[in-house]
Amino acid sequence: MRRPTLADVKAIAHLANDRRIAENTRRLPHPYLHDHAVQFVTAQADAGGEAVFLIERDFQPIGMVGIDWQKPDAPELGYWLGVDSWGHGFATEAARAVIDYGFEELDIEHLLAGARVANPASRNVLEKCGFQWSGVELQRFQALGSSTPVDRFKLTRSVWTSLKNWSNSTRREK
Repeated sequence: MRRPTLADVKAIAHLANDRRIAENTRRLPHPYLHDHAVQFVTAQADAGGEAVFLIERDFQPIGMVGIDWQKPDAPELGYWLGVDSWGHGFATEAARAVIDYGFEELDIEHLLAGARVANPASRNVLEKCGFQWSGVELQRFQALGSSTPVDRFKLTRSVWTSLKNWSNSTRREK
């Protein structure tokens, strides 16, 4: 994972311009054009309120992951992957890395996240990372042009630390 640059614009636009991704991601428009990717990458370079990373596999972009602070007291984990990368564990791996980054480098006490009710794969990613379900609310999705139900989740620093400590204590050396 690394910060996106203008050299990544073509790949980001290509990956994000898939209706299946946009319909499960609140802020992605559809169609997702080259200009959208340029605006996004440029905004990330100037933004102090987000920590956004390009997810790569074999040095090729496959998606994005990050923490959004549009609401100052509610940092939120978000991610999306290109369709060819679905179902291989990349979202969970990237989410865990950004959760570590958030709790270790950004001095936050909790993270929020959401998964569209119609997207059980995203819900599974959050649950594998230790997020706890906190309810359902309607949220607006740009690509849909309407609101849709979203399962809401929360992960506290203390739960994350406990899960990591438990995981480390149960590993056996070979």
